[in-house]
Amino acid sequence: MEIFENPSAGSRLVPAACSPAARGPGPFPKADGRFAPSPTGPLHLGNLRTALLAWLFARSAGARFLVRVEDLDRSRVRPDVEEAQLADLRAIGLDWDGLIVRQSERIFLYEEAIARLDSDGHLYPCYCTRAEIRASASAPHGIPAADRYPGTCRELTATERAEREAAGRPPALRVRAEGARVAFEDRLLGHYEEEVDDFVVRRNDGAPAYQLAVTVDDAAQEIGEVARGADLVDSTPRQLLLAHLLGLPAVPRYAHVPLVLGPDGRRLAKRHGAVTLAEHSALGERPGEILGWMARSLGLAELGEAPLPADLLARFAPDRLPLEPTVWPPEQPRTAPPRLTAIVKTVPGSADSED
Repeated sequence: MEIFENPSAGSRLVPAACSPAARGPGPFPKADGRFAPSPTGPLHLGNLRTALLAWLFARSAGARFLVRVEDLDRSRVRPDVEEAQLADLRAIGLDWDGLIVRQSERIFLYEEAIARLDSDGHLYPCYCTRAEIRASASAPHGIPAADRYPGTCRELTATERAEREAAGRPPALRVRAEGARVAFEDRLLGHYEEEVDDFVVRRNDGAPAYQLAVTVDDAAQEIGEVARGADLVDSTPRQLLLAHLLGLPAVPRYAHVPLVLGPDGRRLAKRHGAVTLAEHSALGERPGEILGWMARSLGLAELGEAPLPADLLARFAPDRLPLEPTVWPPEQPRTAPPRLTAIVKTVPGSADSED
C-alpha cells in the first residue's frame, strides 16, 4: 500500500507503517480471512458464493477463517437473521474458527479509535444532509454522490458550527483526508488507486460508521487477507487510510471477487425471485446442488459433480479464478437435467456486488 498526500501539490509519499513493504514481515504472518455479513436479511446466493471464496482463500493458505457479524445499524437488524445466516454457511459445508464476533459488542473499541483520531486533529464535525451533499457535488464513478463529500463543513468557524447546532442539527464526524491518494495491489483486480474524500467515521446519531468499525476489527482480529465482493473495492482506500492515521497494521492483502448478477445485469437481489438457500430448499433443491453450481461458476467443478468444500481446496488457485461476474440463474443446456446441473454464463463488466 502507498499513501500520497495532497496530489495536486506533488504527490508526496507518506511513509506508511501499515504498508507490508514498510513493516517487513509484520504481525500477521498468516492469511487469516473473514466473512462479515450484516443480519438485515437472508444471505442470497451471491453472498454465499463470496463466503465460499473467502473460506477457500483462508483455508488454502492454512489460515484461520473467522465470522464477524456487522450489526451496528440496529434499526435494520432483524431478529433471528443472524442464526439463519450461520445455518446457511453450515449447510454448504463452511466452518469457522473461534467465537462469532459481533460489532454491537465492541462499541468501546470504535469510540476509542474515534477519540484518538479527534485528539490528533484528523476529524471535524459535519452538519450536511445527504440531499445537500448530492446537490453540491457530482460524484465520480464508484462511491455514490450521497457518500462522496465535497468538503462543505471542513472549514466552518466556531460561530458557524454553533449556529448549525442551535438549529438542531447534530453533527457527524468526518476524516480530514487532505486529498490523500491511496494505492494498493489487489490479487484479482491488480493495481487500484483512488483519492480519498472526507468520509464519515461517526454518524450523526452517534453510531460508529462502517469504514471505521471494519478497520478497527480487521486489525484487532489480525486479518491477513480480505476476500469480498468487487463492489467494495472503493471502500479499501478509505480503510487503508484509516489504519495509517490510527497507527494500526493494515490488512496486507485484498482480493475483490466477481459478483453474482441477475439476468438484468444488476446485483443479485430478492427482486430476481428465488435467490436464497431457503427458497431453493423449498423448491426441492439441496444445499449440495447450490454448492455444486458455485464450484462450477468458479471453474472448480464439472457438470454433474457434487463436491464438498474440502474437495475444492486441492483445486483452488486464485490466479485461475474467473474475473467476470456470473449471471444467475444459469442457462440450461439442452441435454442437462433440470435445476442446477447447468452451465454458467459470465458477462463483461459490472456495477454492483456483495460482501
